[in-house]
Order: sequence, then structure tokens, then C-alpha cells
Amino acid sequence: MLLRMWVFPLVASVVALVFAGLLVRRFVERRRPYQLLWALAMSMYGAASLAMLFGVLDGWSGAEFRIYWLLGAILNVPYLAVGELYILLRRDTVVHVFVLGLIFLTAFASSQIQTAALDVRQLAGDLPLGKEVFGDGSLPYRLAQYYAYPAYLLLVGGCVLSALGMRGRRELRERFLGTVWIAVGATVVAAASGIGAGFEIVPLFSAGLAAGIALMFWGFLKASKRHPAI
Repeated sequence: MLLRMWVFPLVASVVALVFAGLLVRRFVERRRPYQLLWALAMSMYGAASLAMLFGVLDGWSGAEFRIYWLLGAILNVPYLAVGELYILLRRDTVVHVFVLGLIFLTAFASSQIQTAALDVRQLAGDLPLGKEVFGDGSLPYRLAQYYAYPAYLLLVGGCVLSALGMRGRRELRERFLGTVWIAVGATVVAAASGIGAGFEIVPLFSAGLAAGIALMFWGFLKASKRHPAI
């Protein structure tokens, strides 16, 4: 069964990269900052899923695990969350400050993961855990919690606030439903990561990656369907 697990990270990567391509096209057409940030986040998601694909197929290398951990576990959710701030606040100057902070945090996390010592013996597992590869309590391991947990709450909280603001307005029904699906998709990914990776349940983790990103993509398409300005 494990040999078939490569299908799910492959699907997740393809969906994420298609999603990123669509967002780049929208950004070129409309110049909305959140579209660029979300495109970067989806590109990270796609790269992290590809790293997992190769890890499942051929065994994990140190480089593959660093890419998977940095782009998948640490950085992609903060980029989505700051993009959500552009939608919520509508005051670009304020959010620009968060972007500068995000750039600094990206550089810091990249440096930490690039130079971190790895316990290569732990890479022999089907789904290596960050606390085992980097060491339980180590900064590279904890960065996933410090970055992704608050960012997830901000992202989902922003989606909920947006959805509440549209509730009951028939002309915004599609956008309302799409926003809800984006939040659901992000939650599926978070649950799969927390439970699947935490308990080394590879099928749950792999399927959750694919299902969650597909739901987010569907939500974005639905939210954009009748509202060209999004």
C-alpha cells in the first residue's frame, strides 16, 4: 500500500502548481498583492509535495527533507495568512509592514533549516518526523509550530470573518461558499499534518495533503466565479 502513497503527493503538487499558475495570471491582470503571496504559498506547497513524493518513492535525502520541512511545514501557511490580511484590511500600507516581517522570518527560517544538523538515521522512515530528524525541542523543529500555528488561526479566522460579512447576501453566495471551502481545505491540511504526521499514518497524511489543497483550489474558483474583481 505504501508504494501507492506517491500518488497523493503527486496530485497535491500538480493541483498546487496549477493553482499557483492561475494566481500568477490573476496577479498579472489585476495586481492584487494577495494573489502574489498566495501564488508563492502554492508554489511552496507544490515543491514540498514533490519533495515528499521523491522521499516516499526512493527514500528521503537530507535535501528533500529540508525542502519539505521549510516550505511545507514552516513557510507556506504564513504566506497565505498575510495574503488574507490584504483581503481583510484593504489598507495596503499596514499589511506591507507584515510583508516586511514575513521576508525577515523567511530568511531566518531558511538559514536555520539550511544549517541545521540532521539525524540521518531517522530519514530511513516512511514519514520522518521533524522532532526526530532535527531533535525534539530544537529550534528548526519548533519553527513549524511558531510559524504555522498562529498563521493557520489567522488564515481561518480571516476566512470566517469574510464569510460572516457575506452571509445572507444572495449576490455574494458563491463567494461566501468559496471562502468557507478555503477554510475547510486549510483545516483538512492542518488536521492531516497534525494527526497523520504526528502518528506516522502515511496514508492519512498523504491523502490529506491532496484533499486539502483540492478543496482550497475549488473554494478559490467558486469564490471567483461571479466576481471578476476578486
